[in-house]
Order: sequence, then structure tokens, then C-alpha cells
Amino acid sequence: MIAVGVQTGSATARPEPGGQKAAKADPGARPALLSPSQRAELIRNATATRARTARTLGLGSGEQLVVKDVARDADGTLHTRYERTYDGLPVLGGDLVVDATAGGKVTTVAKANKARLAVPTTTPSFAASAAEKDAVKSAAAQGSTATRADRAPRKVIWAGHGTPVLAYETVVGGLQEDGTPNQLHVITDARTGKKLFEFQGVKTGTGNTEYSGKVTLGTSQSGGQYQLNDASRGGHKTYNLNHGSSGTGTLFTNSSDVWGDGTVNDPATAGADAHYGAQLTWDYYKTVHNRSGIRGDGVGAYSRVHYGNSYVNAFWDDGCFCMTYGDGSGDAHPLTAIDVAAHEMTHGVTSATANLTYSGESGGLNEATSDMMAIAVKWWANNPADPGDYMIGKKIDINGNGTPLRYMDQPSKDGSSKDSWYAGVGDVDVHYSSGPANHWFYLASEGSGPKDINGTHYDSPTSDGLPVTPVGRDNAANVWYKALTERMTSTTDYAGARDATLWAAGQLFGVGSDTYNNVGNAWAAINVGSRLSSGVSVTSPGDQTSIVNTPVSLQIKATSPTTGSLSYAATGLPAGLSINASTGLITGTPTATGSSAVTVTVKDAAGKTGTVSFTWTVNAADGGGTVFENTTPVAIPDAGPAVTSPVTVTRTGNGPKALKATVNITHTYRGDLQIDLVAPNGKTWRLKSADMWDSAANVKETYTVDASAVAAKGTWKLRVQDMYAGDTGTVNSWRLTFG
Repeated sequence: MIAVGVQTGSATARPEPGGQKAAKADPGARPALLSPSQRAELIRNATATRARTARTLGLGSGEQLVVKDVARDADGTLHTRYERTYDGLPVLGGDLVVDATAGGKVTTVAKANKARLAVPTTTPSFAASAAEKDAVKSAAAQGSTATRADRAPRKVIWAGHGTPVLAYETVVGGLQEDGTPNQLHVITDARTGKKLFEFQGVKTGTGNTEYSGKVTLGTSQSGGQYQLNDASRGGHKTYNLNHGSSGTGTLFTNSSDVWGDGTVNDPATAGADAHYGAQLTWDYYKTVHNRSGIRGDGVGAYSRVHYGNSYVNAFWDDGCFCMTYGDGSGDAHPLTAIDVAAHEMTHGVTSATANLTYSGESGGLNEATSDMMAIAVKWWANNPADPGDYMIGKKIDINGNGTPLRYMDQPSKDGSSKDSWYAGVGDVDVHYSSGPANHWFYLASEGSGPKDINGTHYDSPTSDGLPVTPVGRDNAANVWYKALTERMTSTTDYAGARDATLWAAGQLFGVGSDTYNNVGNAWAAINVGSRLSSGVSVTSPGDQTSIVNTPVSLQIKATSPTTGSLSYAATGLPAGLSINASTGLITGTPTATGSSAVTVTVKDAAGKTGTVSFTWTVNAADGGGTVFENTTPVAIPDAGPAVTSPVTVTRTGNGPKALKATVNITHTYRGDLQIDLVAPNGKTWRLKSADMWDSAANVKETYTVDASAVAAKGTWKLRVQDMYAGDTGTVNSWRLTFG
């Protein structure tokens, strides 16, 4: 027993606040509880059939699969996570997840890298010793005083970013500037010596320093002494480092089964808090997600407290498979609360599953995963001494003013975290690039706008100014866990996380269900993807540009899960245009120039509606730029031949020096696309090259080319080709603007 606090017995989840009635997940899609022996047997089976699986996936002759983990749903569906080797070398960023039926038939595959591996040679031309020297310099920039690598450079295939290449991976140890152990992984091109990437192997985080109350701990007795050794939870042990910074320290022992006195004066207090936090996290994952331990193999990690002196942090280390906690400023505020333990242990779960690389957007998602599950564990624990909230480190008080370290409802309140996604979010520290995902979790759990939850006031904004309907905290956590363990890979970014959670929500609640759509709408509210409708879904045609006195035709596309006909209405159409109420076809001849804000509303047989808004600009034939446009959709086949969309230009003379080509393409993986503009005389401009790493959706861009040497009159073509397998799309429209 611990001598601090007020709770005994097992934790029970607190109901969703506000009386929310959460949707029920499909029980067949929930993770099944696997005993360590059952999991081991599935891994053995997957290992025995990995060559056949590689052939099924069409991998090259030099590639081999290495089984990392297996998860099974209640309906028998298997999700096997593989890493890859190429000519015997590990492929970093080559991981993938294969989904198969209970009978073994492969259904879908999620890959970290869609490209085939084809490295010209596995013989380096850059010296390993030089790679080590450069890696040591990179570590020195982060405060390490190490003079050599902890692990000598090893040859790998780097497929994390860009074209797969032969590389060295060097790991440098020492300590970072704040005293955190350093495990800097530096990836160096083995041909050129260029540093390709680096990421930290030690995952850091912070938490609540208030104790959890009088609780029941899992302990053991040996030789008349009690130990913080929890045999019922995989043999999880808690050690006292006594302000050291290496080794395991000393296992906490006591003549009685009472631990700590509730103050920092007794070293066992911090030990008991850390032990209890680990116990709660183990129980949460097993009870809620049917996961037996961090790796799913029933083996416990261990905890170390009293690390260093005045160390204001805590961290997870894959190398020791352990959590480590500092004592805070002046060694007076141990970072050993529930959310800290859950945060650090979840880094271990992430490492054992998706292994989100701890850098860039994937690093932010790694941190956010630990924050989300820390919040979920704290609510589930329902401990009155540390009640559930949506703040990380609320009581640690590093700044001396009682403010949290991170806010889930509006991350920017901490002064550094980001509320929403933007193109450069992966360039900031992972603890701050986690902000958008943390914000998603809050919005998915509780919705937007002002509200009071469990005695705390929140007011969560959205990037698009539109409200978000919550799916409930438990559902949000279940969706994220399923996405993490069965869909995400090491290189998953924000767009990929949206795709993964929508896949998980579709498995659990059905594609197009209210829960599915509201998961997507929470992403749209942080500027990732578009809004989804629970009723009528209307496809945006994009902004339109026409020429006065020139006929136009635009088909509005809409769908509804309700059978029956749809009816269409529009406001703001340019003079001379109208919409067919039965078909949604907009036709007519614009009679005046200007811009209009158009809104199309579509109603289904059940009375549900969906809307889409866009701008329609009518230009003069010779003024403000002559525009020629094609609005007829063209399907883009997956990994197929190029398709073209023509535009007939009647303008005389040569083209302008700044000819603008505006394209509106929907596609589930725009990096697959290569886009060219072809003039009437055959001259071609490459507007966009294929980029296997650009996993975002859609291409809605305006490109400028110098067409001054080309006759304008004739048929111009937009040529689009999907270069890689796995995704499809449509050229919705495109136009040329002659200034």
C-alpha cells in the first residue's frame, strides 16, 4: 500500500461528460485479447508464410519481410506489421501493414513507402568513419559531449524520405543539453556523405506532480522484504536511481507493504507514484484495448525515479524498455503523476506498433499519441486526487504560475504549440507540432465551442470556423488506437493520420456513419482534409471562371445514403445561368462580368441537405485576361496511361510570357501524379513531377509558364498520368488564362 491518496481497488472509467451517448462500435472490428502464447503463434505463422506474402505483394527478389507484430480483431481479421530488408540490409521507412481475412486472404496493404526498392549498389563509396565523425558533430549541436558513436555506422537502405538510397545509420549517445540521455540516429548517404535525416531515439515528456492518493499497488515479497515488483503485470519493477543517470539503480524494497509518506522527503513516494501510474496504464490498455503489455507479449517494462539532479523531465527509452523520471526544479517536484506514466509507456506502445519516426510530422504524431492516451488513462482511472481533464502537466508548475504544459482544447495557449496543420508544422519541435493532433483529439472527444467539463472551462476554436460534433472520448481513443496499431507506419504524416483514423472509424462504426463523418470533421477543423456530411455529400467543383456571352455547362455531383432522388437549388449564380433542379446541371450563357459567391444546396428524400460554396468569375473576352476552360471530368486510371483534357483557344498571336494554367484535380495521393501542359505545336511544360512522398490529397494549383514563343491559337492539352499503384482520381476542370 502507498501512504498517499484516497483511492483503493481497480480503476473504473468515468462516464462521458455531459451525458453524451456515444455510438457503439462494431464488436467484430475491436481488437481481440491475445495471450502472449497466442500472439507468439501468430507471429510464427506469419514468419513461416512471409515469402509467400512477399510474392503476393509483388516485392522484388532482393526484398524480404520481417514480422514485427500481429494484431487480430474479434472477427478474425489479421493485421500483420512487417519491416523489410533489401539484400540483407534493413530498410528504414520500408515498413508495411498487411490486412488479411481469417482465412489468410490479403485484402489491403498500408505502406510507409509506396515505391519499389531498386538501389544500384550496396557497396558504399563514402567512408563509414567519416559518417561517424559527422554524426558526432550533429549530436554535439544538441549538447552531447560524446566523442564517438555508441553504435558504429551500419549500412541500411534509407526509404524514409525521397528515393530509397544506400545509407549509414549512426547512433550517438551522451547527454542532451537538459540532461536527457542522447540517442541521436543520423542517416548519411553512403555515396555522397550528405546527411539525409536525423531523429532522437529517446522520447521525452512531462506530467502532473501531485500524488494520486492512497492506492493499492502490485508488489511482491522476497526474503521477508516487500518489493515494487508487480508480478501480475509482467513483472514491472520500479527502481531508485538516487540521482544517478545510468544503470537501473536499486529496486525499491521495504520491510512493510507501505510506500512513501506523501512528501518528497521520502524517496519511496515518487517510486510509488510511478509504480501506480504504470499499473494504471497497463490495466487501461488491457481492459480497454485488449493489449497485454507494451509490446503485447505480456512482458512488463520498468520504471526509474530520482534521475539526475533538478531534472525537469521524464522519458521513454526503447533501449532499456523503461520509463525514467526526474525530480523537477530543486528536486522538489517529481514528475511521477498518472499522465506522465501513461505518456511515457505509450511511447513504448507506439514504438512496438507504428514506430512513428521521432522527427517532423510523424514525430509530432508520436508525441500527440502519448498525450492522447495519457488523457484517456487519467479519465479512465477516475482518481479524485487527480481528476480527468484535457491538460498535460497541469500541476507540475514549471513556470511557477500553476499553468499546464499543454492544452488539448487550444494548444496555442502554451505559447508554442500549433492549433492547426500548416505546411511547415513538421519543422517545429515535436512537442509543439503535436498540437494539431492533440486539438483533433479534444474536438473529436468533446466538440468545439465553450463548455464546462468536470469542473474546468474549455472553449475550443476551429480553423474553418465551423462547429464539430463530438464522437465521445472513448470512441476517439478507440479510433486512434486502432489506427495506430493496424494502419499507421513509421512515416505517417498528418494527412496519413487522417486517412488512418477514417479507416479505423469505418471499420468500427461504418463508412459514412455519423461517427465516421464527425471524425473527419474534427480533422477538417484543424485544417487537414475537407468536411464530411452525415446526410448529403456534395462534391466541390472548385472555383469557376467563364467568359461573358460564352455558353457554360457544369455538373454538380452529390450522393446520399438515403435511397430516392435528389433535388438541387443554387443561389448567387451569374446572370444568365441556372441549375436543373432534378439533375444538378448548371447551364446557360453569362451575360455580365463580375464575381459571384455561389452556394448549391442538395436535398435528399429524407429531407437532409448538403451544401457546397465556390466563386464564379465571369471575365470579358478581352480584358482582365481571356480565359479558356474545360469543366468535363476525366478519370485518372491507377498507374495507367496518361489522360488528356483539351481546351480550344481562339485567341490570335503568341501566348503571354506569364500564361496561367489552373488545375482542379481530386486524387487520394497527389504524389502519384505527373502533370504536363502541351501546346498546340507539341511544346510541353512539366507543371508537376510525381513525388512518392507527397501523400496529401488533391491538386488545386495555378502554374505559370512562358508561352511567348508559342502560337496561342489551337488545342492545348492538360496531360495527367498516375505513376504509382494504389490511388485514383479525377481531373475535374482546368483553365488557361491569357493576360
